[in-house]
Amino acid sequence: MPSLPRPSPLASHWTLDPSRVFLNHGSFGATPRVVLDEQSRWRGLLEAEPVAFFVEKHEGVMDEVRRALAGFVQCDAKDLALIPNASTGVATVAANLALQPGDEILISAHEYPACQNSLRKVAGRAGASVTYATIPFPIAGPDEVVRAYMDAVTSRTRLALVSHVTSPTGLVLPVERLVRELAARGVETLVDGAHAPGMVPVNLRDLGAAYYTANCHKWICSPKGSAFLWVRPDKQTGFRPLVLSNNAEKPKHGRSQFLTEFDYQGTSDYTSAYSIPKAIEFMGREIGSALGAGGVGHEGWRAIMRHNHELCLRGRDVICRKLGIEPAAPDAMIGSICTMVLPSHDAGRQARLAARPSKYHDALQDALLERHRIQVPVWGLAGSSARFVRISAQVYNDIGQYEYLAEALAAELEIERGM
Repeated sequence: MPSLPRPSPLASHWTLDPSRVFLNHGSFGATPRVVLDEQSRWRGLLEAEPVAFFVEKHEGVMDEVRRALAGFVQCDAKDLALIPNASTGVATVAANLALQPGDEILISAHEYPACQNSLRKVAGRAGASVTYATIPFPIAGPDEVVRAYMDAVTSRTRLALVSHVTSPTGLVLPVERLVRELAARGVETLVDGAHAPGMVPVNLRDLGAAYYTANCHKWICSPKGSAFLWVRPDKQTGFRPLVLSNNAEKPKHGRSQFLTEFDYQGTSDYTSAYSIPKAIEFMGREIGSALGAGGVGHEGWRAIMRHNHELCLRGRDVICRKLGIEPAAPDAMIGSICTMVLPSHDAGRQARLAARPSKYHDALQDALLERHRIQVPVWGLAGSSARFVRISAQVYNDIGQYEYLAEALAAELEIERGM
């Protein structure tokens, strides 16, 4: 096995295994050391006196977190609920829908499977249904996305789920246009922004969706289990979390029931949420400065987003040239993750390859990990026989890692041709 390529010097801020080429930040994120230290500090304060902390301090800390996060995603802090992950956000919205028999929820096959599962579950119980907008992949541009959704809207469509950045295909969708045009048809929108904050600019105040949920533990780089659900003010009355704690029966003077119920949903480790402000600050100030940003905050984050976008495109181009394939989407629809369609085999060989046992989505991913020490996802899309590889670009990555992946993919695909 050849020596592994070096990551970026900024990798020193993370605890990633140096014996792996980690090109999959998008799946679960990765948290810098200083943010993990911040979480440990909060755990120490909590465990020193758990009762007093939850009774006297928790609510105030959650308010501080919301203020920091609201500045980052540009909204009013009172409209943010802190939750464990975006899948919980989608499930929570689904549970609050007053669906009637015959109603439709509109999604696409590019949505995250867990979110599709939650919507199908709720729709099935109500006698409603989930319908699909057919978004092509490869794709020529954003107009195809808008056309697909508009063509699929009917008089029975009550809600549309739209990813800000699609998970399997890595597309930045035109959410502003979609929200606006769906609203003109009388359809509210739930935006799954799982990948968006920290990858692309987010302005919830201007977006105007009914609901927006996103992870902070992906591209903001806070600890695992930190996310938010934004609910437009006119939708908050009677909107409740999946779990009701004691606080559900204890309204607080001067505090909305929305915040009272969402801030505490029973005993849990909320320190991942407490650490969100540190992640926003550290990444924007320290990492942004290392990338040449002249100031702090939003300027630093703009530098991170620009750097990761450019690195992602460079990595994509290296792999496409090596494998003799074309990019699957225009540059403007790519953020910090990019999915490429792998060269296909004949139908018989493709079927044999699909039947191989795998710990992941595809045995090719196992081979890349076991033989080349590369962690990168290989998967597909419902309704398509094509295989995809999706790369992520975070500041700890370096172009040499994508060159190494390109060589490994070429070698493994050649092995597959002989099977």
